[in-house]
Amino acid sequence: MCADLVERGWLQELADARTAGQYSLGRPARRYAFRPGAGALVGVDSGEHRVTARVTDLRGTELARESREIGAVLDTADNRLALTETTVDAALATAGVRVDAVLIIVLGVPAPTDVIGASPQGADGFWARMNPGFAEKFARRGWKVIVENDANLAAIAEGAVGAGVGASSFVCLLAGERFGAGIIADGALVRGAHGGAGELHLLDYVDGVGSADGLARLARTWAEEARASGALASTALEKAFEAEDVFAAARAGDAEALAITARLAFLLARVCVVVGGILDAERIIIGGAVAPAAAGILDDAALHLKDLSHGPAPTLIASPLGSEAVGLGAIHQGLASVRLDPLAFELAMR
Repeated sequence: MCADLVERGWLQELADARTAGQYSLGRPARRYAFRPGAGALVGVDSGEHRVTARVTDLRGTELARESREIGAVLDTADNRLALTETTVDAALATAGVRVDAVLIIVLGVPAPTDVIGASPQGADGFWARMNPGFAEKFARRGWKVIVENDANLAAIAEGAVGAGVGASSFVCLLAGERFGAGIIADGALVRGAHGGAGELHLLDYVDGVGSADGLARLARTWAEEARASGALASTALEKAFEAEDVFAAARAGDAEALAITARLAFLLARVCVVVGGILDAERIIIGGAVAPAAAGILDDAALHLKDLSHGPAPTLIASPLGSEAVGLGAIHQGLASVRLDPLAFELAMR
């Protein structure tokens, strides 16, 4: 069996036990080691505004990563597909990994995905633009392709190495540009019949929320509205063009920024009441790039959540993974797929 795995490229034979100095009497044991460099994985976080691709070996050790911004003017399905391919190729080149050495690529997208990696059109074609045929595109390279919702991948990462470790049921709530939830129930990812579990368009109908716009988008929008009103007294908010600027101004004690973060905390609590109440979640992990900067909002939201909840309120936790969660989840998902049936993959790097 070991000889077969050496032939297939999964193992390499080492010096025998006597040569290695482990003992000198009797027949020396033959020794083998796994070859993590025999193949490669690609994990992609294809977000609304940025694409990041990382390449790892078969143990998940990162070899390289590349990122590209997606400008609003050029954000079409064709351009997004081309930019993602360019980013992946750049990461492979930086890692020194050949195209034929890649076993699997996992892409996280802000859209529901079905079992073949396709997404529905969505409102205004948003989902179709976020997932413009990635499965077909990369399958042509001979790779196994998994296209998964970004919040689902973030939940996988949180359960593996983040704030979900040790919890059997939790929600990873991506809260940056738009709210989206990855759901782990009784230790398993919940996807739904069409991959749409965790899509939060129902927030359009929740009093005090009104849309699935996330914390970062709302912070920018409300700061812009305050400036446009002409009644802005805050010098800090005059230059607050990103959510992090608003949060920083609030931490510094700016009154108008504090008013915005107070609104965000109350809104987040109402979102968590809906999500946590339906799922009876043990924890709600606030994820995405906005999470580290929004710690104060979470503290206030947790107080509102206790008041609003009818039963035990879920624990609110800021993700320690932040913007890394989707990419890490993609790698963990890829590793799990390879480990499930490794001999289904043909290794090019023997």
